[in-house]
Amino acid sequence: MTAAENICYTLINIPSETEPPSEITLKNDLEKGDVKTKTEALKKVIVMILNGDRLPGLLMTIIRFVLPLQDHTLKKLLLIFWEIVPKTTADGKLLQEMILVCDAYRKDLQHPNEFIRGSTLRFLCKLKEAELLEPLMPAIRMCLEHRHSYVRRNAVLAIYTIYRNFEHLIPDAPELIHDFLVNEKDSSCKRNAFMMLIHADQDRALDYLSTCIDQVHTFGDILQLVIVELIYKVCRASPLERARFIRCIYNLLQSSSPAVRYEAAGTLITLSSAPTAVKAAAQCYIELIIKESDNNVKLIVLDRLIDLKDHPNHEKILQELVMDILRVLSTPDLEVRRKTLQLALDLVSTRNVEELVVVLKKEVIKTNNVTDHEDTDKYRQLLVRTLHSCSVSFPDIAANIIPVLMEFLRDSNEAAAADVLVFVREAIQRFDHLRPLVIETLLEVFHSIKAVKIQRGALWILGEYCSSQEDIQSVMTEIRRSLGEIPIVETELKKAAGESKPEEEITLSPAPKLVTEMGTYVTQSALSSAHIVKKEEERPPLRAFLLEGDFFVGASLATTLTKLALRYISLVDSDHKKNVFLAEAMLMMSSVLHLGRSGLPKKAISEDDMDRISICLKVLSELLPFLTDIFNTECRNSLSQMLTARQEEEKRSQKKNLEKRNVSVQADDPVSFDQLVARSDNISKEDLFQQSLLAAVGHVQKNEAADPMASSKLNKVTQLTGFSDPVYAEAYIHVNQYDIVLDVLIVNQTADTLQNCTLELATLGDLKLVEKPTPLTLAPYDFANIKANVKVASTENGIIFGNIVYDVTGAASDRNCVVLNDIHIDIMDYIQPASCSDAEFRQMWAEFEWENKVTVNTNISDLMEYLKHVLKSTNMKSLTPEKALFGDCGFMAANLYARSIFGEDALANVSIEKPVGQGPDISVSGHIRIRAKSQGMALSMGDKINMSQKKVAA
Repeated sequence: MTAAENICYTLINIPSETEPPSEITLKNDLEKGDVKTKTEALKKVIVMILNGDRLPGLLMTIIRFVLPLQDHTLKKLLLIFWEIVPKTTADGKLLQEMILVCDAYRKDLQHPNEFIRGSTLRFLCKLKEAELLEPLMPAIRMCLEHRHSYVRRNAVLAIYTIYRNFEHLIPDAPELIHDFLVNEKDSSCKRNAFMMLIHADQDRALDYLSTCIDQVHTFGDILQLVIVELIYKVCRASPLERARFIRCIYNLLQSSSPAVRYEAAGTLITLSSAPTAVKAAAQCYIELIIKESDNNVKLIVLDRLIDLKDHPNHEKILQELVMDILRVLSTPDLEVRRKTLQLALDLVSTRNVEELVVVLKKEVIKTNNVTDHEDTDKYRQLLVRTLHSCSVSFPDIAANIIPVLMEFLRDSNEAAAADVLVFVREAIQRFDHLRPLVIETLLEVFHSIKAVKIQRGALWILGEYCSSQEDIQSVMTEIRRSLGEIPIVETELKKAAGESKPEEEITLSPAPKLVTEMGTYVTQSALSSAHIVKKEEERPPLRAFLLEGDFFVGASLATTLTKLALRYISLVDSDHKKNVFLAEAMLMMSSVLHLGRSGLPKKAISEDDMDRISICLKVLSELLPFLTDIFNTECRNSLSQMLTARQEEEKRSQKKNLEKRNVSVQADDPVSFDQLVARSDNISKEDLFQQSLLAAVGHVQKNEAADPMASSKLNKVTQLTGFSDPVYAEAYIHVNQYDIVLDVLIVNQTADTLQNCTLELATLGDLKLVEKPTPLTLAPYDFANIKANVKVASTENGIIFGNIVYDVTGAASDRNCVVLNDIHIDIMDYIQPASCSDAEFRQMWAEFEWENKVTVNTNISDLMEYLKHVLKSTNMKSLTPEKALFGDCGFMAANLYARSIFGEDALANVSIEKPVGQGPDISVSGHIRIRAKSQGMALSMGDKINMSQKKVAA
């Protein structure tokens, strides 16, 4: 029996605080008590039987005094009681008393109340004794004709279960259910009947479907889902049947139920790889994403579209639907938008890139009008990066993008503006024909840039790429405008001296004459004081940054002025113009230097910035040829090399992705024809419905071929007690995303019966025990399994500890206790490799306040080998390009990044070296610095590295 077909039994909460009552007390309550007393007594009986007490003396009492009652609560409890009570003698024969029970349930199956009939039919699904079921068969058959749908659908389930377990009791079940299905009108009854035919007699199910295949779109959604499952299974087992049912699947794509459309689209892709089928399924997915309000549903369906894109044959079909996919951007959720933009970027081609850019430009304009949403800035950043990638891949459209993106430089959101600068720097370097446009647009927005970091980047770009005399003059004009009147110190001092006025002026207001009620004149005078509020004058941007104490922008300004001056004197022949330009540039630099030492700014200039500006002054005063070459040529060559290296890295990663996606077929590989494949081979493929069901209940199948021990439970078994303890316990730890399931095996190693054997657990860290495990009664040398669920809230090293307590039958002593070993939860089950940009890494590194510094202590002697070992043991990903890690220089620095399933980020910086001159076998030394937002994450990652770094990678 598969996991999908297992019967779900009733779970009962048992309060463990109360002492179990005696059998005599229970018998008295069941015989003489009122309905409420009998209900409570029956509950206690059920709990005691679950704990292992057989209580044979109460069986006849319950039959005589409880079974005849018509109270619905008692009847419900009796169903549970008859399910768990022992029904056979020691030699396996049915108890005589059960004949009376059987007669009572025959009467319940004929009861006028539909609830009692339906509940009894559900109970019969759980019976495993054919002798009890045989007398009830006529009554079960009669229930198929009951007026109420609740009774009829449970009658179908009962017949299906009995037919599956004891076929001889109802051999004509498929025929009976088929006739019932033909005449039935209720959708839930039809669904149950059709489900039974699928599993019991598939041919009859297909015959019924053939008769009503044109009316399938009018059925209820629960029946449509079962029909989709049947078509999938039939076509999977017999591919020749595909043509018969493919039209039905097409019709179900128009169903009113989103679940049916989703399953139909997935089945259609599985059954047919025709372009029309794939296109119809993809359109169905897109409509689902747009119309469904739940973000989780949107993400799941988006993943299905991404899987479609990864198939080499389907990518071209999806390229035609890029504009439809972009409709998903109307969703406000950032994660949905991120996945949508990435999918659109992967599918973009020369045919649709212009339309894509138009849509993205509209989205950019929309974000300017929306300021209250917290994710607007991040979304804007995503749009900038997407447009950047489009322009790099398709240079022809860059000219349309640049004017739109340049507006972002004025934005207060520094992250989006920084991304625009990166894009502009790359575009102006790669595409020579765009340089005039970029410089012109950049000069227009330069004065309104608000962020100092963006101002620095803009200065660098203008200084590096302004090559004509007119452009250089325009840049100088903008710099003068942004710097204000110079020299800065003198003008600021004059301004401060000119504005110093008395803080308070006392004035006597003129005395007005007033007339009183009596008609006489009075005079009123008032002494008033007027405060003069100094209105701070708005300074030009560069001047404001310098007065705030940010002299790094002053150093950037000096470099820009030096480059402009060196380029200007090579373009102009007049010595007078050369000297004027050089003098003006040097005046600006010396003015910045003077300001830094004057004490007027909030922070004094740093030594580094002072040295930088002084060097630039010296370069302009001496004008040495090799320094001119460094400023005008080498800087640009360095940028070109960096961009080339990055482009090669991107090409390498794209090539790897293509190699993964492309299915390589060797020349001598055998050709497989579907018509010639053995049926057993065809059936052996994975069942998608079974796979999705197992994934939903947490049974994720791993690839055993890759690692035979990966799916073995023995790998994750933890011994909790010693072999010589009276109770032996061991636990299998199953981690399923946010849950940990402890499957604890408890063995009674004594000759005594252990009563109220309870597993008591407690947690340390961000773990929470969901429910208290139920007490057990263990016979001598018996064993039992107890499951405990633990919820995980964050990525920390959690510890589960506890003990087993029990009572020994007949012993007068206190409760016995066995202390368990601690269970340490490995955080690596929650850590997944991830990637981010260098800017994001630096930003997170500056923001995260918890740092853990781990000293390298290993026996590995190779730097690269140690790095790979750290990556493997921590599930982190190296952000440093492979090219930067190659070579043998005795030192290595790398940035690592990972993200937990809870969305927590973990950063690490590896700085390791191999001491020179101490032989080739000397171990690697150095430090690993880990940073995280939470203390637990930083400490846990450090502990993991400390524990694993000495193990040499195999």
